[in-house]
Amino acid sequence: MRCFISILRDIIFFNTNIILSLPSFFYIFVQQISEKSLIMSQFTHLHVHTQYSILDGASNIDKLIDRAIEIGMTSIAITDHGNMYGVKNFHEIALKKGIKPILGCECYVARNTRHDKSAKEDRSGYHLILLAKNEVGYHNLIKMVSCSYTEGYHYKPRIDKELIEKYNEGIICSSACLGGEVQQHILSGDLAKAEESALWYKN
Repeated sequence: MRCFISILRDIIFFNTNIILSLPSFFYIFVQQISEKSLIMSQFTHLHVHTQYSILDGASNIDKLIDRAIEIGMTSIAITDHGNMYGVKNFHEIALKKGIKPILGCECYVARNTRHDKSAKEDRSGYHLILLAKNEVGYHNLIKMVSCSYTEGYHYKPRIDKELIEKYNEGIICSSACLGGEVQQHILSGDLAKAEESALWYKN
């Protein structure tokens, strides 16, 4: 079906006689398909879980990248929960298939510090997307994720704001899902705390 539509679209856009003979609604339909392809080429998923996000992701990296290319995307990120196990495979496959890989991780940020492991709230942490902007950022991301296991592990591998302050060079930060710190404060009705958290990450 996609192949048929693609061929039909090309025929229509390069043959004025066919455009004039087709019903207007059909031309609009094909035009919308073309515009959608253009939009997807300008869009990049920056929050993506693969099969390496245990119990939270099921996307096979090969198939994920094939699908991204199929719908016209030129880049895609990998941000598995608390780990970078799939990064090497993702990077190699993406480059081989001609799509730009963006390497990252959805980290768990301890609500207190990564060394606190007694209270119930220490069992998880706020969700935070960290993306490597360059090679320095990639190495800093590796350091933070490594520390989340060797120093911060408590039910989940956790980083904290001390590590973010220390290893933030070359890192792009995103607020992630509803589990993010800013979102959690908003959901609890504390807008002042949400603004304070947002400004901390901004600065």
